[in-house]
Amino acid sequence: MLRATAAVLFVLLGLAESAQAQPAWPTKPVKILVPTAPGGNADTLARMVAQHMSRATGQQFYVENRGGAGNTLGIESVARAPADGYTFLLGASTITINHLVYKRLPYDVLRDFAPVTQLVSLPNVLVVHPSQPHRTLNEYIAAAKAKPGQINYASAGVGSNLHLAMELLKHRTGIDVTHVPYKGVGPALQDTLAGHVISMMSNAASAKPHVDQGTLRALAVTSRERIPAMADVPSVAETGVTGYEVLSWFAVFAPAGTPEPIVTRLHGEIAALLSAPETKARLAGEGAEPVASKPADFAAFVRDEIKKWDEVGKAANIQPTE
Repeated sequence: MLRATAAVLFVLLGLAESAQAQPAWPTKPVKILVPTAPGGNADTLARMVAQHMSRATGQQFYVENRGGAGNTLGIESVARAPADGYTFLLGASTITINHLVYKRLPYDVLRDFAPVTQLVSLPNVLVVHPSQPHRTLNEYIAAAKAKPGQINYASAGVGSNLHLAMELLKHRTGIDVTHVPYKGVGPALQDTLAGHVISMMSNAASAKPHVDQGTLRALAVTSRERIPAMADVPSVAETGVTGYEVLSWFAVFAPAGTPEPIVTRLHGEIAALLSAPETKARLAGEGAEPVASKPADFAAFVRDEIKKWDEVGKAANIQPTE
């Protein structure tokens, strides 16, 4: 009896010591860094998360924007930040692509970051100017095969998710269409709306208002299935390109070495935010789907994304620059 009692006390003491060892967090303001200018999708999501976390923890979470050099300045600053739970990165899918574009990145995604959770995924959409005869993706593919190199498409820039989404479509279908890179989605959309380029791979949220107004025609979305925000538009896979799926996504990363209990708590709080009906409704209106993946699942996803885009980059002969 005494031995049993002693064993129970030993376990309880161990649990108490373990609980005391867990860091109290947060005890001061927490920074969520966005490596782009204010006003974009990443900034909007970061402020949504910051507001929720401030309410949930009683401590201030704030957003800092630090753009430049293809997002690398802001991303590097988080990679070099103390792993103490007071600096996080709200990054985009380009974090798994940038190594294809820049020869010397000042960070390594797999080495320097602890994935926390994928927040949302957003499909892209292939659109054409309404003056074009192509009304379906299959008609577009047939025209491209009949006239190699004569159909062009706009993207947000070399190495962007939109560029590589189209390169993957080219690789899977054998078409030859000419890339016209722009410095961002906005300028690319403007020239497509003006008819200066025939087609564009755009994110769905940016293209949707123009598709609704009839100033652009949507041929296919890049998600595996149709999305509620553009329910009349088939997916690329649905039209016969089996297994095709490309999603833009946004996620939270911590510096590598951030204590696991902090990562776990942050994931749990974000999962609660993304499961709320009002959050789901807000995101659905933008064509975005909440994900809230667990840290281990998100880490595996990041590794798979890097592998996929390495293969596409090789097929597209993308050469990194200094």
